[in-house]
Amino acid sequence: MKIAVSGASGKTGFRIAEEALKSNYTVSLITRKNSTIPSTLESCQINRLSGFNKEELDQALNAIDTLFIATGARPSIDLTGPAKIDACGVAQQVESCQRVGVKRIILVSSLCVGKLFHPLNLFGLILLWKKVGEQKLINSGIDWTIIRPGGLNETEDNLNKQSIKYTSSKRQEEGSIPRRLVAKSCIEALKTTSSIGNIIEITSNEENKRISMKEAIKGFNIVGN
Repeated sequence: MKIAVSGASGKTGFRIAEEALKSNYTVSLITRKNSTIPSTLESCQINRLSGFNKEELDQALNAIDTLFIATGARPSIDLTGPAKIDACGVAQQVESCQRVGVKRIILVSSLCVGKLFHPLNLFGLILLWKKVGEQKLINSGIDWTIIRPGGLNETEDNLNKQSIKYTSSKRQEEGSIPRRLVAKSCIEALKTTSSIGNIIEITSNEENKRISMKEAIKGFNIVGN
């Protein structure tokens, strides 16, 4: 299977690419022209794009089976960033996938997407624009999975002690998770057919019951999950 990771130079994106390589997928990276790629990914095909240029995107996604979208607006004085990246940027990537025939998209979004009164919205209404991007994907006709992680951290130590809490949409509003576990969850979603068509919220700690994504999804329709 050939996969592509957009936002591959970002803190979550490069980890997704690393985890994909560990699972022996053929990995293509999509990033900005001036981005730095970690040495662990030097064996991957690297596509450096001028923003979300239509022709360049189509070329980068040609013959790709699955796209992981790990792009996201960064804190900036430019409050239009979330609209440009989390809404328009996602839409442009989805449209490119439709044109070239990408079969599946896994989008990394955020806990509390769509919520109006939230501190993150002080940064250009980011949670509202992420909702627009999500909806574009949901309506695309492409097999999709949306991963909504809690607060992200850089922890790489003792990850084996952390257990992930998987829930359906709007079941979690707080909590955190290491970016590495987000990346692992993205690859697990790719391998889990039942994740298609699901929004999956994830946080982690040492107290959670250890359960697979597949097992968690079976309970998504149970009241109280």
